[in-house]
Formats: sequence, structure tokens, C-alpha cells
Amino acid sequence: MRVAWLGLGIMGSLQAAHLARAGHELTVWNRTRAKADAWAAEHRATVAESPREAAERADVLFTMLVDGPQVAAVLDGVGRDGLLCADMSTIGALAAREIGDRLAERGVAFMDAPVTGSAPRAADGTLTIMAGGTEADFARAEPLLREMGELVLHVGRLGHGQAIKLINNSVAAANASTVGQALLAGAAAGVDLDALTAVMGAGSGASTMLALKAGPMRAHDYTTLFKLEHMLKDVRLCLEEAQAAGVPFPAAAAARDVLAAGMGRGLGDADFAGLIEVLEGYAGRHLH
Repeated sequence: MRVAWLGLGIMGSLQAAHLARAGHELTVWNRTRAKADAWAAEHRATVAESPREAAERADVLFTMLVDGPQVAAVLDGVGRDGLLCADMSTIGALAAREIGDRLAERGVAFMDAPVTGSAPRAADGTLTIMAGGTEADFARAEPLLREMGELVLHVGRLGHGQAIKLINNSVAAANASTVGQALLAGAAAGVDLDALTAVMGAGSGASTMLALKAGPMRAHDYTTLFKLEHMLKDVRLCLEEAQAAGVPFPAAAAARDVLAAGMGRGLGDADFAGLIEVLEGYAGRHLH
């Protein structure tokens, strides 16, 4: 299949590689041209001068960018009857619907297909992908999505993938903050933190965030798998949409405040495990 890919960041570069290895004809574009050239040379892809040029060569176009304004900007002017655009960024349901409406005016189909799983799962092709849009658009994109994901679901109409992704990430942020607080409470009590994490992992306190972030938090290793600033963006979007629906989400609001304080400490580009530094400040103690 002829595929265009816009956005070769941490996630996008790994996801697009699966499509290249599967034998699809890829045209790529990235805001930083040197990154696109290097990626294309490694994966035998073609580099486009612009998003519009990439779209002209494709049956399906994917975007994997930072936020809604970026997705809207790169798709502005892209238009060709028969083109399907699938956005895998996290931009919120409202932005997805607005972009979809604008593209529909130009005869372009649009669906949202955000992912969860971070860089390790992007690398091994086991992401979870939640797709919103028509059944026909999903059927068309599904073979490509399955090259990148292990669990690929059609979750409803346009925007529903975004809604589910934002709720999921807000729960993850709240869980990560809770793990950090638990480690600090354990340290204050003088218990063996290896034993604490082992018992929690085997019991009702288990969570993916415990498994993934307790070690980095204890080691203060913030090697970036998912940037703190991106997690803050997702939680803020979730809270905005929950507020618009008249629904409180206090756990997400508390996590937002911790992440916002992490930005204030200059941790925006670090992995969101860096929120432990904010919690250490609250507690007045440092994990060892």
C-alpha cells in the first residue's frame, strides 16, 4: 500500500518502521528535514518536501505529532478525493472532530487512532491502538494498524479514540503519582522498598505504573520514554473535556498539579517518572 507518514519523533519513527519492514511504499515528512533524510535512508523510504507532497503519493496518510494545532497545521491544504488520514497523535476529541470536519470539505476521510504503550511497545509492534471513525475507514486502515499494534480496536465514532486515550493516560498519571507517594511513605516508615514493591506488585496494589516507574523513580533515572510535558498535556485535555461534560475527575486534577510543578522544575523533556522530584519536595525527603 502507498503510505505517507508525517512526524518522525520518538514514537512515529518506531511505528513507521514497522510499515516499511512490512513492504509498504512509504513517503515521509518531518519538520526537521535531516531526521527525515536519515530515517528514509535506513528504511528505503522517500522524503517529501511538504505534507501536501506526501499526501499526493499516498492512499493512507498517518500523522504522529505533538498536539492538535500541529496536526491541523500539517493537514491544512492536504486534499484529494479518496485519501484517508489517520491521526495517531493525542489531540483530544474536540480537535479530532474539528479537523475531520475541515478535511471532509475537501473530500478527505479522517479517523483518530491514538496509541498507548510508549516507546518499548512501539519498537516491538505491540501498541494498543484505539480507533474512532466510520467502520469503512477503520476496515481500510486496520491492516496497517495491525503492523504497529497488538490490540487494535474500533472504539466508536470520530473522537472516541481520543476520549479513551485521554482517560487512560490520566489514570496512568494518577497511578504514577500514587506509586511515588507510596515509595516515599515506605521510605519514611523505614521499610525495605524492594519488599514493598514486591508485595504491591503481587497484591491489590499492583499496576502497570508500579512495574514501569517504581525503579526509575528510586534511581532518579528519567530516561525519556514518555515526556512529562506530553503527559501534562494529555491530562489537561482530559480535564477540559470532563469539565465540559460536567464530570469531576479529582484524581486527574491532583496528577495535573504534580506534573505542572514538574514543568516548573525544568523536567518537561524528562520522562514523567520525574514527578517523583515534586513529591519529594512535598515530603521534604529524598528517596535513596
